[in-house]
This record gives sequence, C-alpha cells and structure tokens, in this order.
Amino acid sequence: MNTSINYQCKLKFERRGRGARLSARVANDQDESELPKGRVPRVARLMALAIRFEDLIRRGEVRDYAELARLAHVTRARITQIMNLRLLAPDIQEAILFLPRFERGRDRIGLAQIQPIALTVDWRKQRQLWRQLSSSSLSLPQVLVNGAQTS
Repeated sequence: MNTSINYQCKLKFERRGRGARLSARVANDQDESELPKGRVPRVARLMALAIRFEDLIRRGEVRDYAELARLAHVTRARITQIMNLRLLAPDIQEAILFLPRFERGRDRIGLAQIQPIALTVDWRKQRQLWRQLSSSSLSLPQVLVNGAQTS
C-alpha cells in the first residue's frame, strides 16, 4: 500500500559567486537575521585552512604536504604558500583571522602581500611589516558590513 506524504517548506535559490551553479536550500526565517553579512576575506579563509591542514598532519590523518596537495587537487607549492601563514607571529595570525568582512569590492590584503612577511624569521620584524601593510591597506576607504565607510 502506497501512501503519499506532503511536505511543505520554503526554498531559497541562490548563486554563490560568478559563474556558479544555481543551488537551492531550505529557507529559514531566522537564517537571514542570524547570519553575518558580507564575506570573509580570502586570506582569513586561507589562514583557517592552514590551521586545519596543520592539525590534520599533527594527528596523522594526512602524512605530509604532498598528500594534502593530492587530496586538495593543488600543487605542493600552493600548499606551501598556504602553510607559510603558520610562520607568522601568533598575534598576526589572529589579526588575519578576524579581518573585517566586506560586502563588496576586492580584498585589501592578499596572500602575495603576506608571503614576504611570513618568510621573515624575526617576529618583531614581522609585526613591524604587518603594521605597515595593515595601516596602508586597511586604512583605505572600506565598505563594511553595515554599509558605513571608514577611512
């Protein structure tokens, strides 16, 4: 005996990023209000990824960077670039993780700008270079989450 079950829900269709496929997800009225608006800067996501990769290696789930590269379908050089972020002083890593979100526009700080800082051995020198970079890059007018501009 077949019985039918009717289920009703609201679906939200959205496209994430340019050229991305249209996807559907169950809409929740509270979803919209609880989620922070804007996007996390790319370098902050890479920093979180580096922490995650390091944890995977430490726990022995992944043997080395080469295996990470194979699993992630990227080159070993790219994994090294990402993992170099772990060479930064802890306070700089924290600052990167908590960079402000952006609603639009390009990231103010990119991985290429941070690589020379990460490869500097002295953490005092790293902090000095980070202050220079963040003051010059983050002091530009930014559109923050709430739409207010800062200088």
